[in-house]
Amino acid sequence: MNKSLKKQLWYLIAGVVASCAAIASAQTGSTTSGSEIPTAPVPTVPQQITTSSGQASQGSEITLQELVGVALAQNPAIKSAAERFQAQRARAPQARSLPDPMVSGGWMGNITPFSVQKGDPSSYRGLTVSQAFPTPGKLALRGKIADREAEAGRWEYEQTERQVVAEVKAAYYAYFYDTKAIQITEKDKDLLLKLESIAEARYRVGKGIQQDVLRAQIEVSRIDQKLIVLHQEEHTVRVRLNTLLNQDPESPLPPPAAVKAADFKLSLDDLYTMAHENDPGLERDKRMIESNQFAVSLAQKAYEPNFDVAYSYQQRPDMQDMHGVMVGVNIPIFFRSKQREGVIEASHGLNAARREFDDRLTTVNFEIKQQYLAATASRDLMNLYSKAIVPQSSLALESSMSSYEVGKVDFLSMLDNFIYVLDYEVNYYQELSNFETALARLEPLVNTDLTE
Repeated sequence: MNKSLKKQLWYLIAGVVASCAAIASAQTGSTTSGSEIPTAPVPTVPQQITTSSGQASQGSEITLQELVGVALAQNPAIKSAAERFQAQRARAPQARSLPDPMVSGGWMGNITPFSVQKGDPSSYRGLTVSQAFPTPGKLALRGKIADREAEAGRWEYEQTERQVVAEVKAAYYAYFYDTKAIQITEKDKDLLLKLESIAEARYRVGKGIQQDVLRAQIEVSRIDQKLIVLHQEEHTVRVRLNTLLNQDPESPLPPPAAVKAADFKLSLDDLYTMAHENDPGLERDKRMIESNQFAVSLAQKAYEPNFDVAYSYQQRPDMQDMHGVMVGVNIPIFFRSKQREGVIEASHGLNAARREFDDRLTTVNFEIKQQYLAATASRDLMNLYSKAIVPQSSLALESSMSSYEVGKVDFLSMLDNFIYVLDYEVNYYQELSNFETALARLEPLVNTDLTE
């Protein structure tokens, strides 16, 4: 290898080795074991994120907190859940209120409205006011049912909000990975193109073989294929983010800011305990169980009659006015097909609510275990890449470069080591994205921020 080509090769590979070695020696980020997790450099602070309409603006970089803020303000699912909650809150006062009183008026006599016949004692003008009174305790039970449903609506709103935030975070971490992967892969392509030129130059002067050139060209084509997939994934995730922000799907977004690995120190038992105490879905189901318990009590009270009280006034010509009071009750003689079936219906509703709680509990336990295993696996892989694989691959690459110079290693072996180092750099950021995504998907279950 002539001196100019050898010097160019060393410069090209040194940049790759330095980039990968930075992963192994980075001092930012942490894990539960106290090991250090590498991160990208600190980004420039974006100038602006939102416009007057609340949409994301085009700054130098966009942070996760900024996107979450826009989603909380604009996401239609969150707004819908909030409106449902407010609607449910408005039901409680209605449920506790008495039925509207009835007022009726009429006359007996001439065809002219309210015209009576003089001298006829049966002719009169009359006014009647009546009010229905449910059995004592029924209104209170209806109010309690409405209260519990409103509380369930509040937890439903909390769950929707948490789910949307988790989706925004997952999309953001995927956006971060795709952006980093595209940057690294494009850098890889430039380096491989230069390595291809070196192989061609050596082949022309008789110091290399055509197979080296062909292999380098194949690797360049492989990187082109990878870039097509990465660009498609990056476009898809940008559309997903814009959808969650309630913006036009094709709205441009600034590049994502750097992601730092969270300091995650919770055990699996800690997560189970937090989820059982804080999961919005479980809290919602608890309120629905209580609501259905009150519904059973209300159905049992349906056997008790309601009361109607009425007052009437009659004005008669040439005779004294008359006053009357009436009290009526309904008689539940059709209890076999009404009240009894109502109790059966309410009892089944209560059993269904309890089974829904059990189903939610098993689902939460599964999701907690699944995301915990995903997070810990990605964290372990990040440690493996930063402390073992990347340093070892860098040393192997340096060794193969030295051996290539003296003819002890062929070009293909050096190229393989070069590709391994580049792939591991991308894999590290893939696991960082997976780690943060797993934590984000745990957050709605434990109702606690884990990624910040």
